[in-house]
Amino acid sequence: MKVLLVSNSARGHAIAEALKRSPKNPEIIAVCTGKDPGMAKLAAEVHQADLAGLYKIVEIGRNAKVDFAIVAPDDPIGAGLSDRLEGSGIPTVAPKRNLARIESSKSYARELMKKYGINAGPAFRVFSFTSISEKRKLEIEIHKYIEEHLHGHYVVKYDALKGGKGVKVSGEHLTTIDVGAKYAMECIEQCGVVVIEEKLMGVEFSLMSFVQGDQTVDMPAVQDHKRAFKDDSGPNTGGMGTYSDSNHGLPFIMPEDLKTASECNKKVAEALKKEENEIYKGILYGGFMATADGVKIIEYNARFGDPEALNVLPILESDFTEICLAILEGRLTADMVKFANKATVCKYITPKSYPEGKKEKGQKVYLPEKYPENVRIYFGDITMDENGNTLLGGSRSIGVVGIGDTIEEAEQAAQSVCEQINGPVRFRADIGTMESIQKRVDLMNKLRKQ
Repeated sequence: MKVLLVSNSARGHAIAEALKRSPKNPEIIAVCTGKDPGMAKLAAEVHQADLAGLYKIVEIGRNAKVDFAIVAPDDPIGAGLSDRLEGSGIPTVAPKRNLARIESSKSYARELMKKYGINAGPAFRVFSFTSISEKRKLEIEIHKYIEEHLHGHYVVKYDALKGGKGVKVSGEHLTTIDVGAKYAMECIEQCGVVVIEEKLMGVEFSLMSFVQGDQTVDMPAVQDHKRAFKDDSGPNTGGMGTYSDSNHGLPFIMPEDLKTASECNKKVAEALKKEENEIYKGILYGGFMATADGVKIIEYNARFGDPEALNVLPILESDFTEICLAILEGRLTADMVKFANKATVCKYITPKSYPEGKKEKGQKVYLPEKYPENVRIYFGDITMDENGNTLLGGSRSIGVVGIGDTIEEAEQAAQSVCEQINGPVRFRADIGTMESIQKRVDLMNKLRKQ
């Protein structure tokens, strides 16, 4: 069996590892943006390609006579790579372009949920303009909506894919209503549409599901840390690290919160099927916030999260290749999917100047020769030169994942290996620590008492 795997990050490395654990032992035909050392060890073939070149990717898959494909990154999914692959006779674990708008268009996602009565979201409005005269009025209208309807507590969302960096929040990135209105106008000028939402108070978490049509099977809940620096400070990133608990919930959420999130994922899958008259085949990633008023939907993604995939795939006890085939063949069931009752903590090693600079690009990074059995290393924006040196890219470099019976045990395992990685790099040592988690528990306890 041959599998085409399209990857640009550590997420793809984790997917490849999960595929290779299968008794089917599939041959992986990898298409990557660089010389990925993780993929080089696991794949039968590694092709370097621009992931915007959809025709080239399809050609690689056809020439290799693959049995199916998995597309990991958001950009090629949003651009319609699944449509191209399926059109060439290659079944693909990734939604088609129209279904992937649940991620690639924030306005589509909100309007879809509104239409199908999925009322777990914040108050929102979609703004756009078609003429210069409308444009002049629009900034005033946006300012008025933020001030009068949202009372100055708001979130501005760029309507297209922007690598997780298109969302800006009042009081954090946007200091005044004027600044927020100007950013909203910039978004409209760049992509034609902007979504402005009520700012929610609470703690965020992610719940991913395997999806085939309206059948959803959940993975363990995960919490991501988007901010670049300790104590959730600094600019947003693609994600500096994550953790999951051994009970597959999280310390700050209630069982009913997890149930609500699961129901939301299922309702969104059902809504997509009704709206597009098409079967969603792949991963649906719900981004949620636990609030005093219950769980609210922040956003949806149409693929595995990165780093979230690095938490859930290492503890997947079931045959991942078989799960993919079941998704493609319409026979996915809950009893096919089993995760170990283990906690995980992922900490991303990044260049020191990430996310705002790339001055360390091309410099060497040194990893320990050996690390404990309960630690996994996944390569992201890393390349190998002809001498076997490990070189930094400009983005997130290495995902270090600790696995344990408790979050504390997993965190200590990840931390110990992170401290042994040398070079012009850094990581967030606070991710997954008891102190950091307790702050979230305390915040939720405070909000629930209000």
